[in-house]
Amino acid sequence: MKRQVKNNVYWVGKVDWELRKFHGDELSTHKGSSYNSYLIQEEKTVLIDTVWTPFAEEFVENLAREIDLSKIDYIVANHGEVDHSGALPALMKHIPDTPIYCTANAVKSLKGQYHQDWNFQVVKTGDKISIGNGKELVFVEMSMLHWPDSMAAFLTQDNILFSNDAFGQHLANDKLFNDQADQHDLFYEAIKYYANILNPFNSILRRKLDEIISMNLPIEIIATSHGIIWRDNPMQIVEKYSQWANDYQENQIAIVYDTMWNGTKLLAEKIAEGIGLADSDVVVKVFNLAKNDANDVITEVFKSKTVVIGSPTMSNNILHSVAGFIHLMKLLRFKGKKAAAFGCYGWSGESVKVLNESMANAGFEVVSEGYRNHWNPDVESQKAAIDFGKTIAKL
Repeated sequence: MKRQVKNNVYWVGKVDWELRKFHGDELSTHKGSSYNSYLIQEEKTVLIDTVWTPFAEEFVENLAREIDLSKIDYIVANHGEVDHSGALPALMKHIPDTPIYCTANAVKSLKGQYHQDWNFQVVKTGDKISIGNGKELVFVEMSMLHWPDSMAAFLTQDNILFSNDAFGQHLANDKLFNDQADQHDLFYEAIKYYANILNPFNSILRRKLDEIISMNLPIEIIATSHGIIWRDNPMQIVEKYSQWANDYQENQIAIVYDTMWNGTKLLAEKIAEGIGLADSDVVVKVFNLAKNDANDVITEVFKSKTVVIGSPTMSNNILHSVAGFIHLMKLLRFKGKKAAAFGCYGWSGESVKVLNESMANAGFEVVSEGYRNHWNPDVESQKAAIDFGKTIAKL
């Protein structure tokens, strides 16, 4: 069922209430998601994006109930990834000659995935198509936000920016708009989306935000490809992105660890206690990687000014869970954040050294030699861990 966004613009996407993992098993989506496709019915009929492949046939059937598919004049493919383009093969069986407007890189992506030579019309920033009644779609390339082929489209007069992945969230909801959503869920999923997907492209995003602003587009609605549509003060999410893109941090310290026999866990708790004693204003959060979702922890790392990372020594090294998490942090290219390490050991005790080297390699400023504890922490060792926490707070 199509749902009105504004005037002759309708949402025709799919809400996926059951989605819990995305990008394979890389990204957690605890609250589901949606695949937002839009239908514009002016003198010309335009379809903007489709839905993920598992819902392709359902999407085409539902769309055919709303309009005669042969009446679709243009298709806009803002991004070639399968969660946006997955229904194209099923749709194009019905309308094989309909022009598809996309970037040059999107042609490569769509041909590479579906092995079809459809009627591609390549566009770049500033190109436009008339859709009648004095309205135009203006295209804006969004390369590396977050794929090389990404773009957005702006509908004049209605002043809607179809932003694709930018400004979205993985959030299933029975309502379309931001003023109808739970605000805590909305902004948490927005910052989680940014931290886990867009953070590596901060410098590109800063330039793109400046470019969009310089185009003087009178944006009244930001229609995203996932989650909620921004209609109530839509520029608030642009302002958030401007903050997040500038090596964002809050007055927060995250303690992240894994443990074998709870010695390193006890150190983590005592370090947190010491930080709190030294600085009552700083927010301290403690995460056992074996008990917490990695993408949720990444979100807290994104918000933190310092990460204190812990692992016991295992096979002259660190636990693979911690090694994998540090690798994930490296991929996300955090900037301007400090780090320190800790851990228990029984025999050789290399974990803190490995942690320091790994965190430095991941782009963090290591501000301490770290804290190593031989065997399980006794009373004196626990006091030393508290003192280590106080030192971290001061650094």
